[in-house]
Order: sequence, then C-alpha cells, then structure tokens
Amino acid sequence: MDRRQPLPPLNPTRAFEATGRLLSISKAADELAVTPAAVSRQVRTLETYLGVALFERVKGRLELTSAGARYLAELIPIFESLRYAADSARGRESGSRVLKIRSPATFAVRWLIPRLASFHRLHKEIDVQLTTSSVPLDFTREEIDGGIQLGVGNWPGLRVERLIPNILVPVAAPSLKLKAQGKLRGETMLHSLARPDDWSLWLKAAGFPLHVKRPAMRYETSLLAYQAAIEGHGVAIAQKALIRAELDSGQLVQPFRLELDRGGYTYYFAWPTGRRPSEELKIFRDWLATQVQV
Repeated sequence: MDRRQPLPPLNPTRAFEATGRLLSISKAADELAVTPAAVSRQVRTLETYLGVALFERVKGRLELTSAGARYLAELIPIFESLRYAADSARGRESGSRVLKIRSPATFAVRWLIPRLASFHRLHKEIDVQLTTSSVPLDFTREEIDGGIQLGVGNWPGLRVERLIPNILVPVAAPSLKLKAQGKLRGETMLHSLARPDDWSLWLKAAGFPLHVKRPAMRYETSLLAYQAAIEGHGVAIAQKALIRAELDSGQLVQPFRLELDRGGYTYYFAWPTGRRPSEELKIFRDWLATQVQV
C-alpha cells in the first residue's frame, strides 16, 4: 500500500510561490492572471492545509514568516524545474535556449531571484533553470552550465568571478531597541550553520570576550537566520549585501557601527575550465557583472 502523503493543493501552492518570490499579492496576481483577492484566498487555503502562517504584515509590508521562508526555499527549485520541463517540451520545436544554474538557497532568494526578471526581459530567448543546493559544485556529475558557490574562490578546475563583498554586520529588528553602542548583553545570537565562524570573527574584531556564554539559536542557512532577525527573535550576523533592502526600509537596523570585511570569503560565480562556455553562459556572466556593479 502506498503510504506517501498526498500532494499539497497545487493552485494554492503556485499562488504562494509567486507571492513569496515577489513579496507582493498584486504582482503575483498579475503574473498568474487572476485577481489579488483570488491570490489571497489561495494563500489562506495553503496556510490552513499546512497549519502554519506563511506571511505576516510588517509596517504594511508583506513578509515571509520563518516557516514561509523555509517552504519557499524548498519550492523555488521545484517550480523552476517545472518551468524548465514545460520550456523543454516546447523548446524542441521553438528552438528556445536553456541555461542551467545552481546556487545556494540564501543567495538565490536574497540576491539572484529578485534580479532575474531583468535578465528575462533582456534575453527572452534564454530560459534559466535555477536549482538550489549548498553542496560544492561538481561539473563532472551535474548537468549544469554554471553555479554560485560560497568560499574563497580558489577551487581547482573552476574559473570564478566574485559577486558581492563580504561585509559582516550584526542586524536586528527595530523592536529589540538595541540602541546602546557597545552592548550585547542577554540578546539571543542568531547563527547560520553554513557560516559558523561569522559571529566569533565579528565579536573578536569588536573586542567582545569570546568566552562569555550568550543565548543562541542556530539555523541551517543564513536565509533562515535573517528571517528570524526580521521577526525579532534576536541579533543575526549578516552579509550586508544580502540584507541591504531591509536596512534601507528600516525592517532591520545595525545596532553597532563596526563592519567587518571578511575579505575573499564570499559568493562567486563559477564555471569549469575544461569546457568551452556556451554563448548563453557568456551572456549570463556578462549580465551578472552589470548587476554586481549596481
């Protein structure tokens, strides 16, 4: 007997993916060619099915909850695969060109996906298939054209271009009222398991004693740690380029002045040295360069 759980309702899941990716019910409605009210109903249906809240309103802005951020990170590569499957079926006749890119979920959600719409507007003939994973890139086993990887950028067999600087800053929701410079007493430290050294490096640079035990919560990815900070659960150590929008909007604040430049340990775009890059990859690489300069 098949004991697998039934699939979640697909139309509500599709509405959630579009709303979470765009962080806008009206934009999701435009993309799906339905009314905003219909999108809201579908999202509520999915929340009822899952038994968790996926969105909340923060100062009038739509934001993902921690559960919503986790679910969206899992759904994005699934929907990209569905789009690719459909494009592939049509592309055999239409001659569409596919570019397969892999990225860590944090970088994909916080930096790449918000910018991909501009690439699609410029290059409608190229279909980007985006998948997410934090494991090291392996072009000998994976059917991908290029990828984004976190590290120092000196991987054998790969050519790389740095994407964003690695400026580390503590961030918190304004509701925590961390106004006193030089104090971090009793606050919960939000850690990313993918970047375990960031807090200790910043604390050392700021002159804080490392032996002091502080309340802490640990998350699988920085994506989840940032979301927990937005929701007021503690202070996260963040790569500034990935939370700039929240700093500009006031959803997050920097309670300390020190910004630590961790040098070359950051996100790089990579492709194999032993393979001639396709024209699609060159176009995507050039487009990335324009986005990095913005």
